[in-house]
Amino acid sequence: MNQRPADIVVGVLLGFVLLAGGLLSWRAYQQRRAIEQSMGPMMDSSMGAIHGPDPLWYVVGTLLVAGSIGGIYYVVRGNLIDSTTDSADHIDPDQVSEATPTSIDDDASPATPINPESDPQARVLDLLPDDERRVLEPVLNSPGITQIELRDRSEFSKSKVSQTVSSLEERGLLYRERQGRTYRVYPSDDLQN
Repeated sequence: MNQRPADIVVGVLLGFVLLAGGLLSWRAYQQRRAIEQSMGPMMDSSMGAIHGPDPLWYVVGTLLVAGSIGGIYYVVRGNLIDSTTDSADHIDPDQVSEATPTSIDDDASPATPINPESDPQARVLDLLPDDERRVLEPVLNSPGITQIELRDRSEFSKSKVSQTVSSLEERGLLYRERQGRTYRVYPSDDLQN
């Protein structure tokens, strides 16, 4: 489940709990007030206890229930992210600094910086999560592959391939062209060069 729909569902649930608690509190307050007005000075403090709970208990209970729901959701919210979303999705290639490999041997030749511009395909594949890499790699190796062939090579379901291709297409890493009842998938111009 994505976070946005889950946030909406929990928000609606919290709104319902707060609204129901508010209505119950108001009703209890109105009942308490009506009893106090009808009994007048004859009523002592022990008499009011038999006519229902204090409205303040409804308010406290409502806040406890809403706080519990919100707290539990806050704790488990991070686990609701789809497995297709990874922190690597949010990395901007322009912000990645050049990495310098280090050598274990002291007598080895000096390390040269790796230029991401020299091999953008390898750099992009390194940054992607495994499921997206399994879809993009066949596209890079054989541009124009159909989504059906892509499904067979990646060993994903039809919907998983479609979802992953759409995600990669939105980020500009590949594009699709309709061919009959399927699509042909091509790497973006930046990756192809």
